[in-house]
Amino acid sequence: MDAYGTDSDARRGPDGPGGAPDPGEAPEASGPSEPDGSLEAGGPSEPDGSPEADGPREPDGRSDLDGSPAADGGPKRIAGSKRIAGPDTGGADLGAWPPAGAAPAPAPAPAPDSTSASTSDPGPHLAPRTGVAALSPRYQIGAALALAVVAVVVCVHVGMVFLHVAPANTLTKAHGKAIDDWIYPEFEQNWKLFAPNPLQQNIALQVRAEVQAKNGELRTTGWYDLSAEDGRAIDGNLLPSHTQQNELRRAWDFFVATHDSTNRSTGLRGTLSESYLRRIVMLRLDRDDVSGNGGVIEQVQVRSRTTNVPPPKWSTEKISDKPMDRVLPWWPVTAADTDGGAE
Repeated sequence: MDAYGTDSDARRGPDGPGGAPDPGEAPEASGPSEPDGSLEAGGPSEPDGSPEADGPREPDGRSDLDGSPAADGGPKRIAGSKRIAGPDTGGADLGAWPPAGAAPAPAPAPAPDSTSASTSDPGPHLAPRTGVAALSPRYQIGAALALAVVAVVVCVHVGMVFLHVAPANTLTKAHGKAIDDWIYPEFEQNWKLFAPNPLQQNIALQVRAEVQAKNGELRTTGWYDLSAEDGRAIDGNLLPSHTQQNELRRAWDFFVATHDSTNRSTGLRGTLSESYLRRIVMLRLDRDDVSGNGGVIEQVQVRSRTTNVPPPKWSTEKISDKPMDRVLPWWPVTAADTDGGAE
């Protein structure tokens, strides 16, 4: 007897558990009950607890409310739709998408024929050849020969340059002329480009003048150190001019290269180097107003004073600290040597 005082067996009818239902009771819904004791109207309940109208779930046991494919291979169903089947619907899925009457989905494109694809498309593993590989065998041989010739020429050139700059050795003594013929004049090498020799001497260029005063008196000035003046202008200057650094030095180098130790010209450029040096000297003397008021510079004399750079304290080398002078003869000054040139 249950809590309401009725016998549960009596409710099932006079025939017991397997007998006919009581006429006064509502028929029991078909289908198994849910785990919570509720009955499913036409099949398993949906995830939200509502009964599914058409009966069983899909063959894999999943509900079609999540958009999974239908068991009959049809399109996916919209989540939350119900599958309703009956005699008036013909088993159609009223919640399926697209709805009845809509245009059918396009059929998938047929797979390409493997036979035709293999003949027309070489495939990714057979990329078209480029570069030398695309040439015919005859041209490939020609390209290989040209590359070999270039490699041999480069090796010979590097070897010749190495022997040219290397110290004297057996090869340079035996084949010195061939090396020189290869190097000069196009490939001449000079260590000054990569490792210039550090200066071991200080060369100062000095000048004195013979000045004629207004009263006709001649006087000889003392030595003016033009190199020292340029040095003072450069010292502390972050951006010294090219003239201050190199003009006087290059003029003296030009003169030494075109004259012998007795100051005689050794070539056609000797006279040019003398004029160039004399004009630079006159420009410096006029700037310093050596002639004085109304005086005229009649002639100038240039000398170079060379002093050795003292060795470092840790060195045992012994050198002379006595200056060596190279004095040039007196040069008469012409109008072409003055500021503005000849008039």
